Amino acid sequence: MGFQEAIIRSYDGLVDRGRVEDLERRCEVGPSERVFLFTDTMGDPICRIRSSPMHKMLVAELDNQLVGVIQGSIKVVTVHHKKPPPNDQAKVGYILGLRVSPLYRRKGIGSNLVSKLEEWFIDNDADYAYMATEKDNLASVRLFITKFGYVRFRTPAILVNPVRYRPRHVSSNVEIAKLKVEEAEYLYRKCMANTEFFPHDIDKVLGNKLSLGTWVAYPRGELKDFGVHGHLPESWAMLSVWNSGELFNLRLGNAPLSCLMYAKSWKWMARVFPCFKLLPSMPDFFIPFGFYFMYGLHHEGPLSGKLVRALCQFVHNMAATTSENCKVIVTEVGGCDPVRHHIPHWKLLSCYEDLWCIKALKSEDRRTNSVHEFTRTHPTKSLFVDPREV
Repeated sequence: MGFQEAIIRSYDGLVDRGRVEDLERRCEVGPSERVFLFTDTMGDPICRIRSSPMHKMLVAELDNQLVGVIQGSIKVVTVHHKKPPPNDQAKVGYILGLRVSPLYRRKGIGSNLVSKLEEWFIDNDADYAYMATEKDNLASVRLFITKFGYVRFRTPAILVNPVRYRPRHVSSNVEIAKLKVEEAEYLYRKCMANTEFFPHDIDKVLGNKLSLGTWVAYPRGELKDFGVHGHLPESWAMLSVWNSGELFNLRLGNAPLSCLMYAKSWKWMARVFPCFKLLPSMPDFFIPFGFYFMYGLHHEGPLSGKLVRALCQFVHNMAATTSENCKVIVTEVGGCDPVRHHIPHWKLLSCYEDLWCIKALKSEDRRTNSVHEFTRTHPTKSLFVDPREV
């Protein structure tokens, strides 16, 4: 009997929803020597890309079973930060959520899914395709770099901080204020429009119901006005918060023995000695949990590092007091961005070198090696990570 090739087609919510969720449960995320994360999309497998301007989900069927899935989105972003507008922008396709059933791997199903998604990018006039993976996910690296010709582009840091019982201290010398959506959009376009992968539709991001708001921090007592004709303080910092837990939950499926023992020991001590709740503890990651994603971090001035930390502590306290489901605060920043040293995080849960890879899709860009403009230049300090693609 000849080899049967999988059928690749668009996702149909009425037919595929339950089968995609079952596939997600059978596929772990994360390198085996660290942790496995299982994703619970809470009945909406397409939730991670639904807020993107354009999105697509493909599934693979073989032997009357759903054996693979992939998702993609398209948007306009800043890519050439040294070129004047509009030459600094490009339409990019983002690949995420590639899953193949463990029993059907090494049959070319993942490759077929990637090829079909790239065709959709090209049909919609995308200039580039990019993806993110763990740098030690060798199967993913071989697939995209060796087979499909992607090149290593950036290595941002994913920083994760648990939400704990005890509120974090925010200095009384720091003033924190929430901006209106229009004020936030103005500041982002003024201060971050040249940042790599800054989304052209930042107004849609900030106005999304999942975006909880934008906050600024500055030294107490300084004159400030963050409006169009305002005067900015010498030192200030800004960030926005996205409630990813409203879309999907995560659950830890595997962890180092030290992590398991630590979590179980703290649960036991908290029951026997209630006073231990005042000390730092690890949330129970072995039941489904949500998270807040901090995005659009920007800071200026000699005191900005302390102001970034104050904002992070503020977001922690907000999560601890307003959300029962939020157990971690996550952010992703450029690997060379010094702001990472001011963001509270746990090394055990964080990833200091996520890997982004990129590929030119148009023939003229491939002939001129335009993608080398990314790889030849030294990584910029700042990198805008769109919360809609987390």
